[in-house]
Amino acid sequence: MNYGPIIKEIGRGAKGSRPLDIPTAADLFGDILDGKVPDLELGAILIALRVKSESLDELLGFKQAMDARCAQVAVPAGPRCVVLPTYNGARRQPNLMPLVALLLARRGVPVLIQGRHDFETRVSPFGLLAALGIEPAANAASAAAQLAASRLACLRVDQLLPGLDRLLSLRPRMGVRGSGHTMAKLLDPAIGRSVRVVAVTHPEYLERMDGFLRRDGGRAMLLRGTEGEIYANPRRCPELKVYADGEGRIAVPAEEGGAPPLPGLPDTPSVADNAAIIRAMLAGEQAVPEPVRAQVAALAELAADAPLPDQT
Repeated sequence: MNYGPIIKEIGRGAKGSRPLDIPTAADLFGDILDGKVPDLELGAILIALRVKSESLDELLGFKQAMDARCAQVAVPAGPRCVVLPTYNGARRQPNLMPLVALLLARRGVPVLIQGRHDFETRVSPFGLLAALGIEPAANAASAAAQLAASRLACLRVDQLLPGLDRLLSLRPRMGVRGSGHTMAKLLDPAIGRSVRVVAVTHPEYLERMDGFLRRDGGRAMLLRGTEGEIYANPRRCPELKVYADGEGRIAVPAEEGGAPPLPGLPDTPSVADNAAIIRAMLAGEQAVPEPVRAQVAALAELAADAPLPDQT
């Protein structure tokens, strides 16, 4: 593949660039995942995409490349598997991503946590999971066995798609995030049997991901994440939008007003304090925040292939 003409098309800035069509985007991202793009050209491509942002067709093409390479995890008979990406970790608030996973597993819904952590200024989600007795599986087959046994498994992304892991590892060297971080949220290790939870940080990405999830199909939930993680903000519930086979509906509307601290949920993102809060909620000693309850209920319905709610 000749990368020069591609860089010329996408490297003209936010207003002058031309988006790639789906087949070209799939071929390009496939080469990136396969490690075929030389460093100079790879850096130019990543910065060009960051400056102009990925078009819908580019996202769809990149996803095709991931689908062709991502290891698949067998899901036991019954509900679909909820896939929870974790790539940020806690900054100030306790990370309630494991609470979402454990509450779903308690309902009998399989949950696969997939991710990576390399942010020195944040608390690792994998350290928190370990404190709760959840260790990453060795590979996709081991994760499938864990889903069958306990309805909960965790995999580092290098066991699902090594090329994506390599791409994400460039962030410290590049200085900024890139398309790999966007695509990591869309990774599907259980095609046809998954419910993906897609959390975005910037409002403009809500519209872009809405278009993507309608075109990509399958079942998914879209929300504005909490500190980059997938759980609904316990201080003020964001809009929770759900998707099934190209259709989208609002399952839970956004709460209005501010987001003041909650009693019993202080800004303590340390692993020990965070794990203690989650254990107390699971034991019924502390109330589960209503936004998290609503999110878990909506995900359980999606996993059961229930019809979408009537709200638009």
